[in-house]
Amino acid sequence: MKKVLAKLTVGFGAVAMLAACGGNNDNGNDVNNGNNNNGETSSGDGDANVVLYSTMQSDGERGAFEEIVADFESENPGITIEANFPGGSYEDQLRVMMAADDLPDLFDTHGWSQLRYGDYTEDLADMDWVENLDPAMEQIIMDDEGKVYTYPLNQAQDGITYNVAILEEHGIEPPTTWDDFVAALETIRDEGDGTVTPLWIGGGDNWTLAQMVDQMLTPAFITDDNNDYSEELLDGSFDWSNYEWLAEEILALKENDLLNQDVLTAQFAQATEIMANNQAAFMFIVGSIGPDATEMNPDTQVGLLPTPAVHEGDDPSWIGGERFTFSVAENSEVKDEAKQFIEFLAQEENAQKMAEATNLSSALVNVEADTYYAEYYDRYSDLEIEPYFDRVYLPSGMWDVMANTTAELLAGGTPEQAANEMESEYHRLRDQ
Repeated sequence: MKKVLAKLTVGFGAVAMLAACGGNNDNGNDVNNGNNNNGETSSGDGDANVVLYSTMQSDGERGAFEEIVADFESENPGITIEANFPGGSYEDQLRVMMAADDLPDLFDTHGWSQLRYGDYTEDLADMDWVENLDPAMEQIIMDDEGKVYTYPLNQAQDGITYNVAILEEHGIEPPTTWDDFVAALETIRDEGDGTVTPLWIGGGDNWTLAQMVDQMLTPAFITDDNNDYSEELLDGSFDWSNYEWLAEEILALKENDLLNQDVLTAQFAQATEIMANNQAAFMFIVGSIGPDATEMNPDTQVGLLPTPAVHEGDDPSWIGGERFTFSVAENSEVKDEAKQFIEFLAQEENAQKMAEATNLSSALVNVEADTYYAEYYDRYSDLEIEPYFDRVYLPSGMWDVMANTTAELLAGGTPEQAANEMESEYHRLRDQ
């Protein structure tokens, strides 16, 4: 993990470079702005209302979490946890609150515990759960001074999901390089009867396009020693003509009938049914796609492989870091109660429950979670977890740029245009 640590140390030491990972749909509860707790305050002597915001969206995730909240409130009748799930509008709401320095008492840093929210969070280093934190997470949520910025309910290890039966039918071994991945897509296209899409992307929700790009930028420009542009990306000197390679590869997927024809209108919500009905071989989607597809069709098995290597001699890698988290707002008036709830969440039974509900590994080494993808994480346990590219190397706002430029590329643009737009927006946003 030394290589990753070195990169993150450089990234966190640089001027904060923040990326956006948002949407614009609102499917959450009614919200209560900030941590004013309706005028209530507490230091443990009376009733306390702890306002909480989370990015959880799926029914399974929220259901498990709400059960834990109910158990906590039952054991602590003087504390109420007011949970809010704003869905796609989460980031926009938190930005407004952050600008007013009025963040919720507990909030999800969704991958930005240090770079975006670091100045607004209470140090959690003195909490009991910290001694069980997975060392792989220390470099992500803890700084060189020892400040712990957030409690991670789980840790993300993103790669590519695949339909096990389809690969077996065509005699395809899970690919480890981009070239092998493309060859696998071509085999499915050539040997199939046209009912199976080699690579399915719900680009109507264009964050799915950004997800693919963000994952592939890491093996393209970071992990290979001979193609490591991390310093140039951090200091602003990166030559964005290098990006044309990735844009060309993405465009070739469409031109060679390796993507779903409706890539620009297909919706993310369709993914589970498409995978369950064996209509797609690969997706750049992890999370609940596996268990949800198997629940819909028990004969469907969804596998997981790390993000393929791009350069010869390089290894594939997991792309990840913190997924769902809770930080305590530095100016919260109910810090003790907020920390008390976090300690409750970190209890082994509750931590296991959340890891299994989200189908991700726990961030605590004392927790064994039986998750859907456990066998694949074990199979590739020797691979490093690289941080999400945009969280370290790109300025705030580039997530939307990746989504939009890729959509424009697939709608008739050129790799050169995509690279030029990425370059101009990268410099514009760095200068803000």
